[in-house]
Amino acid sequence: MKHNSIIATAKNTIEVEAAAIRELAAFINDDFANAVNKIATSTGRLVVSGIGKSAIIAQKIVATLNSTGTPALFMHAADAVHGDLGMIQKDDVIIIISKSGDSPEIKVLAPLIKSFGNTLIAIVGNTASFLAKQCDIVLNTTVSQEACPNNLAPTTSTTAQMVMGDALAVCLMEVKGFGTADFARFHPGGMLGKKLYLRVADLSAQNEQPAVTGNATINEVIVEITRRRLGATAVVNSDNSIAGIITDGDLRRMLEKTTDFSVLQAHDIMSANPAVIDAARLAAHALEMMKTRDISQLLVVENGLYAGIIHLHDLIREGII
Repeated sequence: MKHNSIIATAKNTIEVEAAAIRELAAFINDDFANAVNKIATSTGRLVVSGIGKSAIIAQKIVATLNSTGTPALFMHAADAVHGDLGMIQKDDVIIIISKSGDSPEIKVLAPLIKSFGNTLIAIVGNTASFLAKQCDIVLNTTVSQEACPNNLAPTTSTTAQMVMGDALAVCLMEVKGFGTADFARFHPGGMLGKKLYLRVADLSAQNEQPAVTGNATINEVIVEITRRRLGATAVVNSDNSIAGIITDGDLRRMLEKTTDFSVLQAHDIMSANPAVIDAARLAAHALEMMKTRDISQLLVVENGLYAGIIHLHDLIREGII
């Protein structure tokens, strides 16, 4: 295929699927609200099932639900009738996902679940199907066409299923008041987790705490900055409150202005009112402050007093960036 044909096909695929998602909004009704409330108030788990490509979508929806505060597990529709039905407990809510709603496995599974007395919800692309008629609540994911040129391969339909699952998960988050602190508890690993739980104090505590008084000589300032290896030193008052900061950039600017610094003291070259951050703030917030101010370190305070320095390198090392 020529490049222009490939590009046109790709764009058409996106446009077809985007149109289907826009149309999906019309299917959000009282049934959807009832499904959210039923799941939210259930004392059991949410079991999500499907066959074929719908099974793959079911697994993704389960992963999203578990990470956003709704306990869920996946049950393959084919395996269910060969023993996996045993995972269903009496208070569980069951979701079956299917485009046609008439797959042989679904026709066997749905009546069995109904006989258990569990609430059964369908995410289905055919509201006149066997599955839809068996379920207590029906979430409509009908699409007018697949993005596949033959209108056969599950493309638009699976996208609609996934979006309906996302809508459920987000609504359940709001109903349950699931916030960033809860999200952090479930995502402690990797960069995302660190952004949500790593505090400034966790990083600054690993660093030296360079500090000089306002009447320190320039020689003393240079020694403190080089010895602590953070590219800066705090200038502190007698009560350990912060008077200012001196960075290696301040030293360079001083040298550009004078060759005789023997009479200068720290307070002569320091930057007063430096950017500071509380030790209890998230490290991700420190990164935003550094980006906004175009600086590479922040002075850390605890109870209003100097408590150290957090450096851009700390954030890079921890994968915050």
